[in-house]
Amino acid sequence: MLTHGSDRSVPAPVSLPGSDVLLADLVTGWAGAAAVLQQHGLDFCCRGQRSLAEACREQRLDLAAVQRALHQALQPVAVGQDWRQRGNDELVRFLVDHFHAWHRRELPRLESMASKVETVHADRADCPRGLANFLAGVTDRLELHMQKEEQVLFPMLLTGSTAAAQGPLQMLTSEHDEHGRDLAALRGLAHDYVPPAGACATWRALYADLAAFERAVMEHIHLENHVLFPRGVAG
Repeated sequence: MLTHGSDRSVPAPVSLPGSDVLLADLVTGWAGAAAVLQQHGLDFCCRGQRSLAEACREQRLDLAAVQRALHQALQPVAVGQDWRQRGNDELVRFLVDHFHAWHRRELPRLESMASKVETVHADRADCPRGLANFLAGVTDRLELHMQKEEQVLFPMLLTGSTAAAQGPLQMLTSEHDEHGRDLAALRGLAHDYVPPAGACATWRALYADLAAFERAVMEHIHLENHVLFPRGVAG
């Protein structure tokens, strides 16, 4: 039998998001959402303004199955971890110190791994031919994009120069769409990051790390498209 006041220790039930939730809001407000959406091939960065139902319909996914996966994984974002409630200076610092640094560190390593796999397994039909060269192009495009953010856009947003920032905002948002297309092409070259039977340890590690890179780029673009950049437009 419950004693007086014991019900106060029971957490209130969490109301999980419905099918009309936007993908962007799902990822911003719920821990675990990004991983599930990525697993189902749902673009929450460049196409995050779609509802879950719309995205599943467009990609011919079973909405109920995706919702079940989400409901098993979702937890509300912890207090203090919701980027919508944090300042531009903190968000920009996180973008540069975490994502920009991570991309610069990981891409050369991934390119080297891809080159090794292509060289050693060139005689296999399922070899990801052209992957290393494609990653080199991704590295160049992403590096130029990050430099524009660090040297031009971010300083404007941090100093409140929102009028001057409108052109860079439009240009860099358009480049995000290009990065999204790069991710789709990368997934195709790497066979959805599923290593074939008999793949060596390097091949398996390459695909796992490419999937992690895809997730990082999507989360990076998501924070810019749906949290940081709208503040510049609204200003």
